[in-house]
Amino acid sequence: MTVRVNRRYGTVADYQQRLRQVGLAADFIPEATDALRLATPVGVQQLPEFDQGHVSVQDAAAQLAGAYLQRHACVGGRLLDACAAPGGKTAHALELGSFSQVVALDQDALRLQRVAQTLTRLGFDDSSIQLQAVDASEVTQWWDGQAFDAVLLDAPCSGTGVIRRHPDIKLLRRDSDLATLVGLQALLMDRLWTTLKPGGFMLYATCSILKTENEQQVVAFLERTHDALLLEDTRQILPGENDMDGFFYAPLRKQT
Repeated sequence: MTVRVNRRYGTVADYQQRLRQVGLAADFIPEATDALRLATPVGVQQLPEFDQGHVSVQDAAAQLAGAYLQRHACVGGRLLDACAAPGGKTAHALELGSFSQVVALDQDALRLQRVAQTLTRLGFDDSSIQLQAVDASEVTQWWDGQAFDAVLLDAPCSGTGVIRRHPDIKLLRRDSDLATLVGLQALLMDRLWTTLKPGGFMLYATCSILKTENEQQVVAFLERTHDALLLEDTRQILPGENDMDGFFYAPLRKQT
């Protein structure tokens, strides 16, 4: 079980000590600097100050999105989280304090309500956050024309990187689903790219381990998008690597 410490309330070392006080052992995860891995999973109500927003449950691989945003996004800019639910990455971006405003979209209104509940628990007010229950690909329906400094696209995918948590994926997914998902991912990348400022940063992410959704998707995007630059090598995390879920990241810059 991995948690993300909300640095607005203290350091990761502080929270590790707080866990020790209630008899819970946890270790640091070097590449996920806000993370602690508990030796024994527990219910969230056993986590000190969970209700007060000091900590959230989130896999370390998902937390790496925050590291990419810190490394490449403009401090003080506007962030679009295009497929935000369940809200862990939205919350982490706000906790990092790197953005003046975060716009979070999800086409599932019920799931977006849960994002709002999470942000309230973590102590965020409405002044820096906009939540919209919309289809992110229908840009003309929700975008006001003000370009974003950064776009986080945690795209709908096959979920093959999280089968250890959701084994039913193997039973429910069909071959035809993959082609539909790959087409949707490409559509989202193309349309959301238009909302990004020149010089802006897009992080493309999936919880998939399939090349068609990951490396091949990014190569195809770069071939058809003349102003897109891959900032560093893509990162494919395999399930179980350092006890993380399977995840993929591609950091992209919109050239001026």
